[in-house]
Amino acid sequence: MSAWVEGRIERVEVATPRLKRFFLTAPLPRHVAGQHVDVRLTAEDGYEARRSYSIASAPGAPEIELLIEKLDDGEVSPFFHDIALSGDTIELRGPLGGHFVWRPADGGPLLLVAGGSGVVPLMAMVRDWAGSTHSTHAMPLMLVYSARTAAELAFAGELRALEAAAPLFTWVAVTTRESPVRATDRGRRLDSAAVRAVLADWGHAPAHVFVCGSNRFVEAVAGGLLDAAVPAHLIRTERYGGA
Repeated sequence: MSAWVEGRIERVEVATPRLKRFFLTAPLPRHVAGQHVDVRLTAEDGYEARRSYSIASAPGAPEIELLIEKLDDGEVSPFFHDIALSGDTIELRGPLGGHFVWRPADGGPLLLVAGGSGVVPLMAMVRDWAGSTHSTHAMPLMLVYSARTAAELAFAGELRALEAAAPLFTWVAVTTRESPVRATDRGRRLDSAAVRAVLADWGHAPAHVFVCGSNRFVEAVAGGLLDAAVPAHLIRTERYGGA
């Protein structure tokens, strides 16, 4: 296991009403898209709380970007949302995780499906793809990103800009509690029929599939992918919990 190091919060930005972006610097090795770091908070009485947070930044970026959702009954996320400020230091270790990762050399087509804050490790993959020659050559990437409303879609501006600049990038926003904003978006949950429809519209057979979200979301999407005849060995999943 890697050692704990001290990281510094360089800046904090509001991403959505319940998500904040934290940009940190820390003496950690270069990560692979899809990996995470562990965070450790220690109280004055010695009590420790540890949580894992996926990295949103592209490999090699000068800062480590974390996207943290505030959970009212959480133990660590309220600290980040209500107390942590630029200039504060926290303990980190990592990068960790070797299964839910993608490298440009792995190729594609690449299909990414995110529910809520599950977009974070997939955003690292999108950014890694965008910084490689794949974005201008023959490797399509589609991100299907589900949230309750459009206001809860983090990185929306960046995704719109990338879609305009990279013809091989497709972004489908799925809003479960309001009507879709664009004709290419969807306003229903990603059940089996919706997954099949999205794949049919895309028109590519994925070589790698990554699904990240809540247990219920991952089960529904993975089932839909299997119903759409996507081979099980191509599908990798990651589930998030409370923090």
